[in-house]
Amino acid sequence: MAKTLNILQKIEAAGLVGRGGARYPTASKWASFQASLKTREIGYLVINGAEGEPGIKKDAYLLTEKTEAVVNGVYLANQFFGNDKIKKIYFFLKHEYYRDYSKKIKAVLDTKKYRALSKKVEFFIKPESPMYICGEETSIINIISGRRAEPRLKPPFPTQSGIHNHPTLVNNVETFYDISLVAADTYNGHRLYTLGGAVKHRGVFSLPAVMSVREVLQATNNYQDFDFFVMTGGEVCGELLRSDQLQAPVEGSGLIMVFDRKKTDLKKLLAYWLKFYETESCGLCTACREGAYRLRELSQQTNYDQRLFIDLLDNLEDSSFCALGSSLALTVKSMMENITKK
Repeated sequence: MAKTLNILQKIEAAGLVGRGGARYPTASKWASFQASLKTREIGYLVINGAEGEPGIKKDAYLLTEKTEAVVNGVYLANQFFGNDKIKKIYFFLKHEYYRDYSKKIKAVLDTKKYRALSKKVEFFIKPESPMYICGEETSIINIISGRRAEPRLKPPFPTQSGIHNHPTLVNNVETFYDISLVAADTYNGHRLYTLGGAVKHRGVFSLPAVMSVREVLQATNNYQDFDFFVMTGGEVCGELLRSDQLQAPVEGSGLIMVFDRKKTDLKKLLAYWLKFYETESCGLCTACREGAYRLRELSQQTNYDQRLFIDLLDNLEDSSFCALGSSLALTVKSMMENITKK
């Protein structure tokens, strides 16, 4: 008789990774949480529906179209780790997602299968500012714990010490959806991609998890015949690529933003990014807080010191406490190297 695999073994066999952008192996994260619970009385589950990266719509799609599957993934996690061990479950949603989808989630939770689970579910609305960093897992833990919205130093990792210093498992909405599919043996190795910008067919598409940018554009009938470039990973936190560089895999949260080269004002695009990063900095580290401000200030000058500009980007890349600052360096440097460089 074939051995029956538990949900963690199935997750590992499926090669499931986090869908919030970091792509950390889900099985490793679950195993760490499980190990912590062996020596601790309680733990917490968090469903991360912050989706703070502009342009990405995959979690919104799942919360409206696949609500029951997402809730079922949470139900399976609660069962696996132990109903007596999981003290509370938080749906951490951006404000508009709570407004638009919480009633549907609550309706699913009110059905017979999930009614007991619903008693420990609490909705938490993500602060509107700083929008981006509030979706980072340790920032979420700080917010739920009543602390300032800023990232924590790791280790200890959330699975070891999170909300109120108890083990905490934070997974993205798409991850819980995938877990539901894995448990039912219907997971096909796909992930969700968001296509936006100068394309014929905008929206969210389910395609194989490992694809190049070119393959995704072709599969969605969005490969353009005009001069274009793309931004992958996010609308502000991603890498810019020319149309002859699209063999690169799609990274991050799965967004591909297409820009018409002739219709895009690169100076305005740069100004938009720099303003976003300046606004979204939580202020914790000097490199990000002052760096984004100085970069925007320099970019507004007619003949700015390009060496100083590059030095500030290097400092952001090397010294930022979290991924926000280093993402700015990646975005701007890739524009300079791939798009504006003659």
